[in-house]
Amino acid sequence: MSTSDDLTDDERLVVRTVRDFVDKDVKPVVRALEQAGTYPEAQIEQMKRLGIFGLAVPEEYGGTPVSTPCYVLVTEELARGWMSLAGAMGGHTVVAKLLLHFGTREQKRRYLPGMATGRIRATMALTEPGGGSDLQALRTVARREADGHYVIDGVKTWITNSRRSQLIALLCKTDPAATPAHRGISVLLVEHGPGLTVSRDLPKLGYKGVESCELSFEGYRAPAEAVLGGVEGQGFAQMMKGLETGRLQVAARALGVGRAALEDSLAYARERHSFGKPIWRHQSVGNYLADMATSLTAARQLTLYAARAADAGRRVDMEAGMAKLFASETAMQIALNAVRVHGGYGYSTEFDVERYFRDAPLMIVGEGTNEIQRNVIVRQLVERGGLDV
Repeated sequence: MSTSDDLTDDERLVVRTVRDFVDKDVKPVVRALEQAGTYPEAQIEQMKRLGIFGLAVPEEYGGTPVSTPCYVLVTEELARGWMSLAGAMGGHTVVAKLLLHFGTREQKRRYLPGMATGRIRATMALTEPGGGSDLQALRTVARREADGHYVIDGVKTWITNSRRSQLIALLCKTDPAATPAHRGISVLLVEHGPGLTVSRDLPKLGYKGVESCELSFEGYRAPAEAVLGGVEGQGFAQMMKGLETGRLQVAARALGVGRAALEDSLAYARERHSFGKPIWRHQSVGNYLADMATSLTAARQLTLYAARAADAGRRVDMEAGMAKLFASETAMQIALNAVRVHGGYGYSTEFDVERYFRDAPLMIVGEGTNEIQRNVIVRQLVERGGLDV
């Protein structure tokens, strides 16, 4: 069964179009852009023209919606070219899903048409300096005043695209005294303005090009209608639903990085000769390639399985967690083996392999660490009474 067998003809065209964009407009320039620390403005604009930022937005709001398996394959293609480009639309898609599932009619009308074209780009702000994956330990607080406005104070960190996004889905406490803590958490839809400072871009091992920043809220005022869905205390459950999409997106990014590393390794192993024959004929190298291809295929099928389950309307926190866990660990191993296959050249910045090796670790810790994914998986295993086969 081909990975695209369950796509419509239009969706296959979407994937091919993104693949062509990556081959023509991304891969030839990515090394120079990354090494210069240049923001990929031209590539982001082309993604807007291709409709990539509207893949999760319904047609009534100007989007070009696709199935979740199609979205996974589009994300894989982008990450195959440059993982940072896939990251540029990851949080954006999660916010679009949050608005679709939970937003008020006015919130949808205000934001989704602009998000469909990329005129409005969105991100989510979850992580805090002292909290990491423990989202219930939030310290960012939104206090409601007599006039109905919320005054927000707190700090968020590792927020991708936050400098260039116009909309931020902010996870914060609207009732710090609530017990249990998750009942006091809300999502506020905030925009740049007085009281919100993007304090700095964080230095990173990989994931270059797009920014990951610290956000500081000091007396920021948000209107009452900024609460996602219009009701306080629903934010934790809302964001957990959104993270199902987010984790599938991270899994798909890992597929793209792993696939790029495998493709480069296979090409190099066919061209490079030692001891009178191409190096893939040496069993040690051939074994690496065989294992890389096998694990990547398994990771893709697991991710597509979770994507199909999501489209069937099922809860997929366990399935998305499995996909994110396995695909990210697979990408890391493939990236390491790609360095082995390339030998000394794998350590050179003149080859893309070293970039894959720097980008792969992000998927292990991003969107909830893999240790957290294991907690989610085992908790669901117990609640469901095992795997549903």
